[in-house]
Amino acid sequence: MPKRKDPDPNEVLATIDPHPVRRVFTTGVVGLLGFMLIYIAAATPPADIGWLAFLVILGLGSLYLSWRVWGATAVALELTRSALREVDGRVLFMLDEVESVDRSIFAFKPAGGFLVRLKAPTTRGRVYAPALWWRSKRRVAVGGATAPSQAKPVADLIKIIVAEMNGEMPKRPS
Repeated sequence: MPKRKDPDPNEVLATIDPHPVRRVFTTGVVGLLGFMLIYIAAATPPADIGWLAFLVILGLGSLYLSWRVWGATAVALELTRSALREVDGRVLFMLDEVESVDRSIFAFKPAGGFLVRLKAPTTRGRVYAPALWWRSKRRVAVGGATAPSQAKPVADLIKIIVAEMNGEMPKRPS
């Protein structure tokens, strides 16, 4: 009987692609809010200059966020045996850094996604890819414009791989 090879750590096990309808809807709603705020500021400007500045700044901020959402959701995420990463190679986290994965209702996570708690604060810095994922200190959250039907299996696979790495699951037969 041939000896079983160790699995390739860069083999893609699952992907999370932002759903096109969610991507367009999210970008459209935030962009529409920006246009509406700027239109209100131009069509019926408030008497107080502070409120006018507030409307314009909030409108421009919404347009900027809409542009960021469109760019961030153009990238898919890949789960390998060693990391969760963007297709272009940027690593969200390594699987050996994972302490726990939370998909519960009360977790502070994006819609339809999951929250990963890391063992130690990450050295990769804070990142915010709106409507796709964010990372801050010991937490990484994935979801938003992603379909829950893709995020749930990825979260479950992360749990399984981490349990295998920690010796909490029996080894597969050779």
